[in-house]
Formats: sequence, structure tokens, C-alpha cells
Amino acid sequence: MADEGDGTKGRTTRGQLNKTGSLTKKPRSKTEGAGPPKAGAFRQRKNIPPTQFRTFYDRGDLPIAVDNDVRGSKLRWRVEIEKLDFHHYLPLFFDGLRELKEPYATIARQGVHDMLHHGGPKILHVVPQLIIPIKMALETRIPAIMTRTLHAIQHLVLAAENVGEALVPYYRQILPVMNVFKNRNMNVGDDIDYSQQKRENIGDLIEETLQLLEREGGEDAFINIKYMVPTYESCILN
Repeated sequence: MADEGDGTKGRTTRGQLNKTGSLTKKPRSKTEGAGPPKAGAFRQRKNIPPTQFRTFYDRGDLPIAVDNDVRGSKLRWRVEIEKLDFHHYLPLFFDGLRELKEPYATIARQGVHDMLHHGGPKILHVVPQLIIPIKMALETRIPAIMTRTLHAIQHLVLAAENVGEALVPYYRQILPVMNVFKNRNMNVGDDIDYSQQKRENIGDLIEETLQLLEREGGEDAFINIKYMVPTYESCILN
């Protein structure tokens, strides 16, 4: 121990005494000084649960056929879309948005947009059943899945009257992941949406989706978006 006159009293020294009584530097551990561990907010989720969509597709229980050509898989409906039971089939196709394997991914994406295009007033009543599939897809944190899901949300909001307002009570379920990725400048690469192929930044796509939710969500939309995504600024008030 150092005596009182050497100036070390009252100070904590990072070291240890050797056999001669002098201080030597204490070895630094591998984890010391490395900073806090990463929270893993952006980490892609593994072991994604199998989708009901895949099960129904494999059993042949969906009213569709798949035509394959040089451009890939194309969905063909065996019945008129307007006559489908939307409470049954629309949540199933939304569930398929979590698929990465083909042809499931392409068929699910095409099916979602086909049904939204032809569903009309039927869509509004199915909104509560779509929240869990949307939430599960976003929570995978996989860019390709998030991209197609954000496109589906945008189409959903515009597909029928009052859908935007019907989504407001469910912001707590669908906005947390958007809050995490909103300012994430990450190139998601080429992801084929319903009409074309284009490159997009996932942060920009989230901003676009939030603005659409605000515009179509009625007077309570902004305050509820702001609560879940504090960095969001109104596209109407500003």
C-alpha cells in the first residue's frame, strides 16, 4: 500500500502489486471497456413461425392456381374475387406476407393486392383480423418482409372508405417497429411490389406510410402516431 506522502492516498489506482511491491497494470478483460451491449433492435428475427397461408396452399385449400413462366409465378383466381369470404381469405393472405420462400411469397403478395383491389366495402369489416398478421410481419425485422407489408398497409388504407380511421386504435400494435426503423437509412434492395420493381429506403417508406395513416386516419390520427413515434412530424399541421 502506498504511504500518505506519495500522492496516491484517496485515489483508486487501476493496478495490482507485484512481488517487489510496485504497481503493475491490471490486465483488461475482454468485455471491459467495450461499452453496453447492442440492444438488437434492428436484428432480423430467426425461427419465424410457419404461416397458415403455406399450410392452406400446400393442401390446395385456396381458390387459386399458379401459372409459371419466364417472369416467375402468376396468381390466377378460380372464383370471382368479389364473391370470396374476405373474413377467411384476406387474413390468410396477409399472414403469407411473412413468407420468404417461393412461390409462397409471391402468391401471398399478389393475393393481398388482388383482394384489396376488388374488396370494396368488405375490407373495412376485416381490419381487426389483419392486425396480428401485420404485426407479426413487421416484427420479423426482415427488410424484404417489412417492405411488402408496408406496401400492403398503404394499399389497405386506400382500398376502402374509413379503413384509415379503423386502424387508429391498433397503432400500438403496428407502429412500434416503424418507430425503431423510421430513421434507419437502410437500402432494402430490389423488392418487387405489386406493380413494379424499384429500390427503396425503408426509413423513407415508413415515413410515407405514417403520412398516409395521418391523412386518412381522421382527427385523432396524428396525436396517436406521435405517441408511438415521437420523432414523427405532421404532414398536415406543418
